[in-house]
Amino acid sequence: MTGLTMPRPQRRLRLPAGALLSLGLFGSVGVALALTNPSFSDYEEHAGIQLVELASAEFCAPGQMPMLFQLVLRDCPGVIASQQPTLSTLAGRFSTRWNFGLASVYRLSMGGQQLLPGVQLPAVDVLTLGVAGQFVPLRVSTSDGEWKS
Repeated sequence: MTGLTMPRPQRRLRLPAGALLSLGLFGSVGVALALTNPSFSDYEEHAGIQLVELASAEFCAPGQMPMLFQLVLRDCPGVIASQQPTLSTLAGRFSTRWNFGLASVYRLSMGGQQLLPGVQLPAVDVLTLGVAGQFVPLRVSTSDGEWKS
C-alpha cells in the first residue's frame, strides 16, 4: 500500500466533570452577585439610616448640645430620626459610587459646615461595600477623628 495513508483519528479535548461543575458554579455566583448588586437608591436609604445613628451620637449625647437647645429640644434622637429621608437625599448628593458589576463601593464625604453659632455639622467620611443586597461599612471617620472599621 504505497501512497495510501490512513487518516488519524481526531482526539477531542474533554474537560473533566469537576472543571465544568466549577465553571458553572462560578458563573452562577457571578450572575447572582450582579443581580443583587445594590442600587444607588438602596445605598441612599442605608446611608440615611447610618447618618441618623452618627448624628444622634454626635448631637444627642449629654453635654453635646448647648443648654438652650436642650431646654427646647426634648426628644433629640426622635427629631434626628424624623429627618432620615432628608439625610438619605443629602447622602446621595455627597456620595460617589464605583460599580464593579458584581459589587459596588460607595464613598460618602460630607460635613464640617457651621449650622448655627456654636453648632457645627459633624464631618463624616464613610467607605461602604455593597454586595449581595447588603452594605458592609469598610471605614468610618467622624469629625472627632475616630476611625471605625
